[in-house]
Formats: sequence, C-alpha cells, structure tokens
Amino acid sequence: MGATRKFLMLGATLLFVTSGSMAQAASCYDLWYERNLIYAENGYCFSTSLGKRAFAGYNCWTKNPALSGSEKQRVAQLRAEEKRRGCKVNK
Repeated sequence: MGATRKFLMLGATLLFVTSGSMAQAASCYDLWYERNLIYAENGYCFSTSLGKRAFAGYNCWTKNPALSGSEKQRVAQLRAEEKRRGCKVNK
C-alpha cells in the first residue's frame, strides 16, 4: 500500500505531506503556524504579538481549548519536529 498524500497550503508555502511524516519542505514557521492553527480553530486566545497577528481572523474565548485526540496527536508531532530542528519561532 502506498502512503496517503495530502497537500496543505500554509501561508504562501505549499506543503507535501505523507501520512505519518512531517512536511518535507516545511519551515520552522510553517510548523509553528500549523500547530497554532489547531489552537486558533479551537478558540485559543494568543498573548504574543505574532500569535495575535497571525490568527487575528479567529474568535478567541479560552486559554485552555479542548482539543480532540487527533488534534493533540498532531500538536505533539509538530512540537517534536520543532524541537528536533531547534526551531525558535516566537520565542
């Protein structure tokens, strides 16, 4: 069986993702954006200026959003990849 292929558009970057892997061409910013997009879609209220600017179009109502199991898993994958690469976006 071949890998499932998905294409994601994050900002101005088109990402190619295979199931179970990180985007091959993702930058640290792309990883940060995808991770925080999950939070934004669940009502997270950002406190940093970058978070506020990047997700200004989303309604916020909580600092502790309830993520689904798959969202938690994806956030963990993205965090691990950011750590592996030594990403320092918004820090």
